[in-house]
Amino acid sequence: MFSTDYQNILDQMDQTDPVAYGRTRNFIDGAVTKLSPYISRGVISTKQVFQSVLDRGFHPDKIEKFIQELAWRDYWQQIWIDKGDNINQDLIREQPNVHNHSVPKTLIDATTGIHAIDQSVKSFYETGYLHNHVRMYIACIACNIGRSHWREPAKWMYYHLLDGDWASNALSWQWVSGANARKEYYANQQNINRYCHTGQKGTFMDVAYEEFYGMEIPPALRETVIPELKTPLPKKQNIQLDASCPTLIYNWYNLDPTWHQGEKANRILLLEPSVFIKYPISKNAVDFMLGLLKNIEGIKVFVGEFSDLIRKCQTDNVIYKEHPLNNYQGVEEPRDWMFSVSGYHKSFFAFWKKCQKELKQ
Repeated sequence: MFSTDYQNILDQMDQTDPVAYGRTRNFIDGAVTKLSPYISRGVISTKQVFQSVLDRGFHPDKIEKFIQELAWRDYWQQIWIDKGDNINQDLIREQPNVHNHSVPKTLIDATTGIHAIDQSVKSFYETGYLHNHVRMYIACIACNIGRSHWREPAKWMYYHLLDGDWASNALSWQWVSGANARKEYYANQQNINRYCHTGQKGTFMDVAYEEFYGMEIPPALRETVIPELKTPLPKKQNIQLDASCPTLIYNWYNLDPTWHQGEKANRILLLEPSVFIKYPISKNAVDFMLGLLKNIEGIKVFVGEFSDLIRKCQTDNVIYKEHPLNNYQGVEEPRDWMFSVSGYHKSFFAFWKKCQKELKQ
């Protein structure tokens, strides 16, 4: 479903229709870009996608929704940079009405009885992809109807996503659950039927919106589990570095083939077990990451901590791209942000207003 060939990725980016996206993106078969795995893995940037649509003659005023959705990714990242590990806690207020700190078993088993959700979860396990609207439905079911705290369900979803971005994932789950917003997000069966092209009736979501408030947890969501999530990292291998060259550190969030392209350097994909214990990813996600390595000539894989790499390879000439998870020493280079707006903003639209000023310029 997702090519790992860089030229195919660029072709897909240049074929994006931002006008159709803005008109149909909420429908499960809408004109979504499916570029998120490549953006999250750092193969391409939000700025690069933005520039692509501008270069093809689309005026910002005509594609504002498309630009906004790209900006949301940078917004979540800016919060992670500012708040650090605090994004792993309820950010604005305590999530209301929490009953458990696990995940409804029927969600994991794809047996909720909501046909559109169950089919999407089954497909998700195979492809690593979920439509954004379906992600919101799942979070609503888990947190606001099943009353699970957002963290464990968010970890389960992140684990299987090819576009796993912990900031976007965790903070979106908090937004749905009301921990990063002033109210919870609800969708009922009518909404699901509309955007997923189904006609199901009689489910626990087939109620008027006002009925969700004070509703008992439906029997289908009462059994909960904590899924076992372990990352199948590659086997450790000894590597040799050229001491006369700088060492470029790639990771789960930076697989940019054009980074220092053509320069003589040691290129290392650093897979730190401590990171993947805290934020585990699935075999599908690992295989996708390793598949993208073919675009980076001469790259080697090192499984171990950054300190292990420095000690074993005796190098201190290290270059890396900024990211909240990096705990490296060396020269940090900035990422390609869409706008110069930085820092914490309590709402996206406070962030977006500043971005709009740059758009007008």
